[in-house]
Amino acid sequence: MFVKICGITNREDALAAIDAGARAIGFIFHPPSPRYVTPEALGPWLDEIPADIWKVGVFVNEDPERIEQIAAQLNLDVAQLHGNETPERHPRRLRVWKAFRVENDRIPNPAYPAEAILLDGPGSGRIFDWTLARAIPQPVILAGGLTPENVASAVEQTHPWGVDTATGVESSPGRKDHARMKMFIKAALRS
Repeated sequence: MFVKICGITNREDALAAIDAGARAIGFIFHPPSPRYVTPEALGPWLDEIPADIWKVGVFVNEDPERIEQIAAQLNLDVAQLHGNETPERHPRRLRVWKAFRVENDRIPNPAYPAEAILLDGPGSGRIFDWTLARAIPQPVILAGGLTPENVASAVEQTHPWGVDTATGVESSPGRKDHARMKMFIKAALRS
């Protein structure tokens, strides 16, 4: 199992996440997000990220050609799609993780063709019935409301491929609390 810290907006948080044991870090390229970051802001320091750490671009209903352009510019490993994308609108030269919000204890499309399915809560920082992840045939990345206090329980209940957090380890939107990141990663990997 791996841990992804998402909503990284700066070099210090990225390196602290990696030092704490994160296997993946996520960058949100969706302007309405309070964790939005531009490729230009990442460019000066992103090459400091070790090659074995997955760099994940988070996109919402973005044109596949634009996703591939950003991925090539920043050497991203994965496109995490959070909108109404269909398999026909995937970037072709990139691994794809498809995110679904779990609302009313329903998963919209548990057999969606992607490397992994990311299950997110019904709203920012909100949890859902984690046991629903067991119905997914692909690798599952559990997200949505995960914190240092509840991630061990979530992992024990679902045995996901990975876990993902953003708000659960923040001091403010787009800024990570390094102590909470360490606690989260330790709790997740201990399970």
